[in-house]
Amino acid sequence: MRDRSRGLVLVRHAKSDRTVAGADHDRPLAARGRNEAPLAGEWLREHEEPVDLVRCSTATRARQTGELLLPELAGPPRVEYDPRLYGGGTGELLEVVHDLPAEDHHALLIAHNPGLEELVALLSGTTVELKTSGIAVLRASGEWNEAGGGWARLETHVTPRRSGTS
Repeated sequence: MRDRSRGLVLVRHAKSDRTVAGADHDRPLAARGRNEAPLAGEWLREHEEPVDLVRCSTATRARQTGELLLPELAGPPRVEYDPRLYGGGTGELLEVVHDLPAEDHHALLIAHNPGLEELVALLSGTTVELKTSGIAVLRASGEWNEAGGGWARLETHVTPRRSGTS
Protein backbone atom coordinates (compact mmCIF):
# COMPACT_ATOMS: atom_id res chain seq x y z
CA MET A 1 0.00 0.00 0.00
CA ARG A 2 1.29 3.44 -0.96
CA ASP A 3 2.01 6.03 1.75
CA ARG A 4 -0.41 8.88 1.20
CA SER A 5 0.62 11.05 4.17
CA ARG A 6 1.32 14.68 3.36
CA GLY A 7 2.99 17.54 5.16
CA LEU A 8 2.04 21.05 4.07
CA VAL A 9 4.03 23.93 5.55
CA LEU A 10 2.67 27.43 5.06
CA VAL A 11 5.00 30.38 5.64
CA ARG A 12 3.93 34.00 5.61
CA HIS A 13 6.58 36.23 4.07
CA ALA A 14 8.85 38.12 6.48
CA LYS A 15 8.29 41.78 7.47
CA SER A 16 8.23 44.05 4.44
CA ASP A 17 9.48 47.62 4.12
CA ARG A 18 6.40 49.81 3.78
CA THR A 19 8.52 52.96 3.36
CA VAL A 20 9.65 51.97 -0.14
CA ALA A 21 7.65 53.66 -2.89
CA GLY A 22 6.29 51.59 -5.74
CA ALA A 23 3.94 48.76 -6.44
CA ASP A 24 2.92 46.43 -3.61
CA HIS A 25 4.22 43.43 -5.57
CA ASP A 26 7.71 44.98 -5.62
CA ARG A 27 7.95 45.85 -1.91
CA PRO A 28 11.17 44.40 -0.41
CA LEU A 29 11.85 43.07 3.06
CA ALA A 30 12.58 45.44 5.91
CA ALA A 31 15.73 44.96 8.00
CA ARG A 32 13.62 43.10 10.57
CA GLY A 33 12.33 40.77 7.86
CA ARG A 34 15.86 40.06 6.63
CA ASN A 35 16.77 39.09 10.20
CA GLU A 36 13.67 36.97 10.84
CA ALA A 37 13.39 34.97 7.60
CA PRO A 38 16.45 32.79 8.40
CA LEU A 39 14.94 32.06 11.83
CA ALA A 40 11.95 30.47 10.09
CA GLY A 41 14.35 28.29 8.10
CA GLU A 42 16.22 27.31 11.26
CA TRP A 43 12.95 26.37 12.97
CA LEU A 44 11.93 24.23 10.00
CA ARG A 45 15.30 22.46 9.90
CA GLU A 46 15.06 21.66 13.62
CA HIS A 47 11.37 20.64 13.72
CA GLU A 48 10.31 19.39 10.30
CA GLU A 49 11.23 16.68 7.86
CA PRO A 50 13.00 17.81 4.67
CA VAL A 51 10.83 19.64 2.15
CA ASP A 52 10.50 18.20 -1.36
CA LEU A 53 9.11 21.28 -3.08
CA VAL A 54 8.74 24.98 -2.32
CA ARG A 55 6.16 27.06 -4.15
CA CYS A 56 6.69 30.76 -3.61
CA SER A 57 4.74 33.91 -4.44
CA THR A 58 6.27 36.06 -7.15
CA ALA A 59 6.21 39.16 -4.89
CA THR A 60 9.64 40.55 -4.03
CA ARG A 61 9.16 40.19 -0.26
CA ALA A 62 8.14 36.53 -0.62
CA ARG A 63 11.04 35.74 -2.96
CA GLN A 64 13.47 37.42 -0.56
CA THR A 65 11.98 35.46 2.34
CA GLY A 66 12.63 32.26 0.43
CA GLU A 67 16.18 33.29 -0.47
CA LEU A 68 16.96 33.79 3.24
CA LEU A 69 14.94 30.85 4.59
CA LEU A 70 15.92 28.08 2.17
CA PRO A 71 19.69 27.97 2.91
CA GLU A 72 18.78 27.09 6.51
CA LEU A 73 16.89 23.93 5.51
CA ALA A 74 18.40 20.46 5.79
CA GLY A 75 18.53 19.91 2.04
CA PRO A 76 17.92 21.98 -1.07
CA PRO A 77 14.31 21.52 -2.20
CA ARG A 78 13.08 22.35 -5.67
CA VAL A 79 11.74 25.91 -5.86
CA GLU A 80 8.98 27.14 -8.14
CA TYR A 81 7.43 30.61 -8.32
CA ASP A 82 3.67 30.75 -8.71
CA PRO A 83 1.80 34.01 -9.40
CA ARG A 84 -1.39 32.54 -7.88
CA LEU A 85 0.25 32.84 -4.45
CA TYR A 86 0.43 36.64 -4.70
CA GLY A 87 -2.84 38.09 -3.50
CA GLY A 88 -4.53 34.77 -3.96
CA GLY A 89 -7.65 33.98 -2.01
CA THR A 90 -8.56 30.58 -0.68
CA GLY A 91 -9.63 29.34 -4.12
CA GLU A 92 -6.34 30.19 -5.81
CA LEU A 93 -4.27 28.83 -2.91
CA LEU A 94 -6.29 25.62 -2.93
CA GLU A 95 -5.58 25.28 -6.67
CA VAL A 96 -1.85 25.56 -5.90
CA VAL A 97 -2.18 22.73 -3.34
CA HIS A 98 -4.19 20.62 -5.81
CA ASP A 99 -1.44 21.10 -8.39
CA LEU A 100 1.38 19.84 -6.13
CA PRO A 101 3.02 16.75 -7.65
CA ALA A 102 1.78 13.46 -6.17
CA GLU A 103 5.35 12.23 -5.68
CA ASP A 104 6.12 15.14 -3.33
CA HIS A 105 4.99 14.36 0.19
CA HIS A 106 6.25 17.47 1.99
CA ALA A 107 5.63 20.87 0.42
CA LEU A 108 6.15 24.44 1.58
CA LEU A 109 4.23 27.49 0.35
CA ILE A 110 5.57 31.03 0.90
CA ALA A 111 2.74 33.50 0.46
CA HIS A 112 0.60 36.22 2.04
CA ASN A 113 -2.30 36.95 4.36
CA PRO A 114 -5.23 36.84 4.55
CA GLY A 115 -5.05 33.94 2.09
CA LEU A 116 -2.75 31.74 4.18
CA GLU A 117 -4.83 32.09 7.36
CA GLU A 118 -7.98 31.35 5.36
CA LEU A 119 -6.34 28.27 3.81
CA VAL A 120 -5.38 26.93 7.25
CA ALA A 121 -8.96 27.46 8.43
CA LEU A 122 -10.41 25.69 5.39
CA LEU A 123 -8.07 22.71 5.40
CA SER A 124 -7.95 22.13 9.16
CA GLY A 125 -11.02 23.83 10.60
CA THR A 126 -8.70 25.76 12.95
CA THR A 127 -8.25 29.52 13.02
CA VAL A 128 -4.70 30.81 13.46
CA GLU A 129 -2.93 34.15 13.32
CA LEU A 130 0.09 34.07 11.04
CA LYS A 131 2.32 37.04 11.76
CA THR A 132 5.16 37.88 9.39
CA SER A 133 7.56 34.90 9.16
CA GLY A 134 4.82 32.80 10.78
CA ILE A 135 4.65 29.08 10.05
CA ALA A 136 1.69 26.70 10.03
CA VAL A 137 2.30 22.97 9.68
CA LEU A 138 -0.56 20.81 8.41
CA ARG A 139 -0.70 17.01 8.14
CA ALA A 140 -3.05 15.01 5.95
CA SER A 141 -3.44 11.44 4.77
CA GLY A 142 -4.95 12.12 1.36
CA GLU A 143 -3.63 13.16 -2.01
CA TRP A 144 -2.96 16.83 -2.79
CA ASN A 145 -5.80 16.93 -5.32
CA GLU A 146 -8.22 15.82 -2.58
CA ALA A 147 -7.47 18.85 -0.38
CA GLY A 148 -10.54 20.71 0.82
CA GLY A 149 -12.55 21.42 3.94
CA GLY A 150 -11.30 19.35 6.88
CA TRP A 151 -8.66 17.56 4.75
CA ALA A 152 -5.80 18.18 7.21
CA ARG A 153 -5.06 18.71 10.86
CA LEU A 154 -3.07 21.64 12.15
CA GLU A 155 0.00 20.16 13.81
CA THR A 156 1.51 23.45 14.98
CA HIS A 157 1.88 27.11 14.21
CA VAL A 158 4.78 29.29 15.34
CA THR A 159 6.41 32.63 14.74
CA PRO A 160 10.15 32.20 15.20
CA ARG A 161 11.68 35.29 16.80
CA ARG A 162 14.92 36.12 18.56
CA SER A 163 14.56 36.76 22.28
CA GLY A 164 13.36 40.26 22.98
CA THR A 165 11.49 40.81 19.69
CA SER A 166 7.82 40.46 18.87
